Amino acid sequence: MSADHTNHSELFVNGTPWFLICTIELATDTRQIILFLLYLLIFMVGLLENLLVVWVNWRRRRAASGVLFCVINVSLSDLSLVAVLPFYMMEVTLDKVWLWGRFLCKVTNLLYLINFYGSSFFLAFMTLERYRSLVRPSAPALFPALGLRRWLLCGGTWLLCLFLALLENVHMDLLEWDEPGCFMMPQFSYVEWFVSVAFLGLVFQFALPATIIVGCNVLIARAVRSAPDVQGRRDVWLVHVYSLVFIVCWLPYHLVMLLIIIDDLNPRLFECNTVDLLYFCYSVVQCLSLFHCVANPILYNFLSKSFRNNLVNAVVSYIPREGLTELGEQADSGGKGGGRGQSKPRRISNSSTSHSEVGS
Repeated sequence: MSADHTNHSELFVNGTPWFLICTIELATDTRQIILFLLYLLIFMVGLLENLLVVWVNWRRRRAASGVLFCVINVSLSDLSLVAVLPFYMMEVTLDKVWLWGRFLCKVTNLLYLINFYGSSFFLAFMTLERYRSLVRPSAPALFPALGLRRWLLCGGTWLLCLFLALLENVHMDLLEWDEPGCFMMPQFSYVEWFVSVAFLGLVFQFALPATIIVGCNVLIARAVRSAPDVQGRRDVWLVHVYSLVFIVCWLPYHLVMLLIIIDDLNPRLFECNTVDLLYFCYSVVQCLSLFHCVANPILYNFLSKSFRNNLVNAVVSYIPREGLTELGEQADSGGKGGGRGQSKPRRISNSSTSHSEVGS
C-alpha cells in the first residue's frame, strides 16, 4: 500500500496534477507578428497568382482538357481560400479576438473548410487525369470535354466538400467570453466532435489525396523517364516536386492535429508544456500549410510554357492595335537591314495548358 500511496502522491505538486504544471515560456508576441506578415505575403502573392491563372484559363474552359479543367478548379479553390485570409490575419494579430460578428464567423469558416478539401481533391483528380493521359491514353477520361460526366463529377466533388465542411461549421459560433471569439463549440460531446472532424480532415484532405498524388506521380516519373522526348532530368524531377510540395505543405499540419487528437483522447499522456507547445505550433503550421496557394499556380501553370504563351496572348489582346503596330514598326526599324514593319503583331501559339511540360 505504501508504494501505491507514493506513486499517487508523485502525481501532484502543491496539490496540482503534474500534467497541469506549465513552465515553458513561448514567444506569443513574436509569433503574432510573424504570422501576420506570412498571412499578408500569402494573401498578396496568392491573390495575384490565382487571379491570373483563373483569368487566362477561364477563356478556354469549355474546350479544356481534363487536366486544365482540374487546374481551373484548383485555382478557384485557392483563390476563394486566399480571399478570406484578411479576416484570419486580423484574428491572429488580435490574439483570437473576432470583431466581425456571428455571420462572418460562420461564412469565412465555411469557405475555408470547403476549399481546404476542394484544393486537395482536384489536385488528386488532376494527377489521376495526367497519369491516364500519359500512361494509359486508351482509358476513358475522368473529365471528358463532351457530355455531362465532367459537370456531374465536378458538382459531386464540391458537394462532398460542402458536406465535410458543414460537419464542423454547424458548431462554429461566436462565443462571448472576456473578448468575442470564433470557435467550434458543440453543446454536447465536444471531444468526440473535435476528434471526428479532425480525423475526417486527416483522411479526406491529406491521406487519400497524398496517396493518389504520390503514387500516380511515381508512375508518371517512370513513364517519363522512358519517353523519347524527355528534356533531360528536369522533367522527371519536376514530377516529384509536385508530390514533395503537397507533403511539405500539409504533413506538419496534420501531424500536429494528430497529436492534439491524442491529447484530447488521453489528457494525461502529455505534460502541460507539451500541450502548450502543440497549440503554439498549430497556428504556425496552419499558416505554413496555406503556402500551397502560392506554390500551386507556379507549379501547375507558370512553369508551363504553354500557359506563359497564353498569358502573353491574353495581355496582348487588351493592348490597342495601334499601339501594337507602332511597337512592331519600331522593332523592325531597329533591326538589321531595316526590314519593313508588319501591320499585325505575331500571335503566340495557343497550345493547351498542362500541369507540366512533360508529355503536353
